[in-house]
Amino acid sequence: MSQSKGAKSSAEPLLVAKNIIKVFGTGAGEVQVLKGVDLDLKPGELTLLMGPSGSGKTTLLSILGCILRETSGTLEVAGYKTSGMSAEAMANLRRHHVGFVFQSYNLFPTLTAVENVMLALDVRGRMPADAPLKATKALESVGLSHRINTYPSKLSGGEKQRVAIARALAGSPSVMLADEPTAALDSENGQAVMQLMSDVSKDNSRAVLAVTHDHRILKYADRIIRIEDGVISTDERPKAAQERAAKAAKLAETAAE
Repeated sequence: MSQSKGAKSSAEPLLVAKNIIKVFGTGAGEVQVLKGVDLDLKPGELTLLMGPSGSGKTTLLSILGCILRETSGTLEVAGYKTSGMSAEAMANLRRHHVGFVFQSYNLFPTLTAVENVMLALDVRGRMPADAPLKATKALESVGLSHRINTYPSKLSGGEKQRVAIARALAGSPSVMLADEPTAALDSENGQAVMQLMSDVSKDNSRAVLAVTHDHRILKYADRIIRIEDGVISTDERPKAAQERAAKAAKLAETAAE
């Protein structure tokens, strides 16, 4: 994997994948989708994963999210190494440390926005007495305080994706993974959602990775990784991201004086 260009976060990564190989099928039908991928995700950053269809990015996202197991290699999420973990332990790690945002939103149509977020807390085993308050605060954080009791059918595409982001945030995940979060949105809503994703990623307790084909959102990235034929081809930090990092570092130095 090529080295990142420009300023890097000094924080320890929240996710580390080393030499990830994934093979589907056996014998003559064997297909190696991932061919030794190295990747880490650091807190406070929005990383975009890009590549053509068939490049392996969706498979990699599933492995990073503890949905799919690698054929070989190692994965560590929030300090937990997945090698040798049981299926139940993997599911528990996924529930408590990984938040997902999907292209198709995956909202339950018979539940209101706040109930959809509360359901995510329930699945994570975190349904405290103040769950409605936690869910409401999550929706407020994505600008939907006025839509908490609204059903998905009455929400716009952009609002549905905001509910999905709130749902992912409600469990306070260490890593947030998004699969084509703007693909079903028009340009205006897509930009708004990516600005929100960028804002969310600035939490120093969280790393955010989004798989995308959408070149309109490159300006929001702190880091852009490209994958082709199952290997990382480039890993770089755009100039705008470098400037933001330098500005943030300068402000931190000024505050410390």
